Amino acid sequence: MPDSQVIFAVVVVAAIAFGVVNGANDAANSIATVIGTRNLSPRAALIMAGVCEFAGAATGTAVARTIGKGIIVPEALTMGIVLAGVTAVIVWSVAATIKGMPVSLTHGLVAGMVGAALAHGSPHIVQWAVLGRVFSAVAIAPILGFAGGFTVFLAILWTFRRKRPALVRVLFSKLEIASAAFLAYSHGKNDGQMPIGLIAMGLMVAGGTGEFEIPRWAVFASASAISFGTVVGGRSVIRTVGLKMTALNPSSGFAAEASAATIIEVASHLGIPVSTTHCVSTAIMGVGATKRLSAVRWSLAGNIVRTWVLTFPGCALLGFILGTLLRFAGS
Repeated sequence: MPDSQVIFAVVVVAAIAFGVVNGANDAANSIATVIGTRNLSPRAALIMAGVCEFAGAATGTAVARTIGKGIIVPEALTMGIVLAGVTAVIVWSVAATIKGMPVSLTHGLVAGMVGAALAHGSPHIVQWAVLGRVFSAVAIAPILGFAGGFTVFLAILWTFRRKRPALVRVLFSKLEIASAAFLAYSHGKNDGQMPIGLIAMGLMVAGGTGEFEIPRWAVFASASAISFGTVVGGRSVIRTVGLKMTALNPSSGFAAEASAATIIEVASHLGIPVSTTHCVSTAIMGVGATKRLSAVRWSLAGNIVRTWVLTFPGCALLGFILGTLLRFAGS
């Protein structure tokens, strides 16, 4: 059986790879609208998002602790579970990014970990109460995202109904850049914490102490990974979210970004991993629905939702298969 330190090194590499893939797919979530409104060029938006993602990932550890010791009973954790879970979501997210479909890497990781855990032990090693809280966000986040985008944009339309359109456009062209930066920061603070949690899990298992500690180097490495992935950017995903779903302008882009970022920021403080994809995509749908329902390409929205739904069983099955292979390889 391979030395535990070698396996830990592989887990660290996999966690950093997960951070890069996360940034590449979820880059669309933080900057798709500001690109869709042509307020920033893709290059400028990606660089701005990369800086803000790094800042978000480097602050706070509440989500990292939920991922690291809240999903699987710490005493039952093995390197095989961690490695199989993170590999499953990497495979799934790379395939989705190539297809240009945004996915929830947050819930994909959780599902992959659960599948891997079930391959290694009984259902009792999964902390179902915490898992229920995480998955409740699957229903709540999209509802809040849609309602937030719809309400905020309606408020903007009513408040500025008598102002000159040119003045409104100039104002929200500036505000939209600020809201995109806030969204990138909040995404880093939530999704950027997951590689940190994975590395800390590996350390806990390798050390055999049961102590969950987060070293500074793990924070820096994880923040750098998600920042790099964001700068690389999933351009096909950006086109899907920012250009194809509905027509956007600076004020509607601001409404979608500000409402989604607020939801994610609150969840991060509570230590709840939420899907940035769910929040942003549904906020954009909500903004589009203020005009008329036909303003949203519901066929595309349906494809995105189906991808979200398939993420759970898909990553869980991949995690179970990989977990089984690793268990037999180690026996």
